[in-house]
Amino acid sequence: MQHTIAPVGAEQFERLTELWEASVRATHDFLPEGYIERLRPLVRDQYLGFVQLRAAYDEQGQILGFAGVHEGKLEMLFVDPIYRGQGIGKTLLADVVAELGVREVDVNEQNPQAVGFYLSQGFVQTGRSEVDGQGDPYPLLHLKREG
Repeated sequence: MQHTIAPVGAEQFERLTELWEASVRATHDFLPEGYIERLRPLVRDQYLGFVQLRAAYDEQGQILGFAGVHEGKLEMLFVDPIYRGQGIGKTLLADVVAELGVREVDVNEQNPQAVGFYLSQGFVQTGRSEVDGQGDPYPLLHLKREG
């Protein structure tokens, strides 16, 4: 499947939020329902507008995944669960590394698939936090990429 990577704007925030939620539910089984419900409006109304967004589109123009970057840090990378394992995450990551200078990412320690993905893509662990960005008890691993 061929993917086109392109910037995405506010007109797509609802689709990106739906994709975020589906992806989180598929990969973050350690998060309680209330946490996801609390984050959803923050993702849609605040977080998406804070980052430079790139989306992976299929031939029909449907968004299959997206990445959000702020000052060289990958803040979000989510792929529609239906399309996981088809190289969309790798394509998005390669794009934001090359085009937006991504060199670091924080990843939930309790999401071993994501940890393995970033390690396989040249990132190395440089630190760890006991809490996530909201101050909740979901440890984060701090990863960096050389070069």
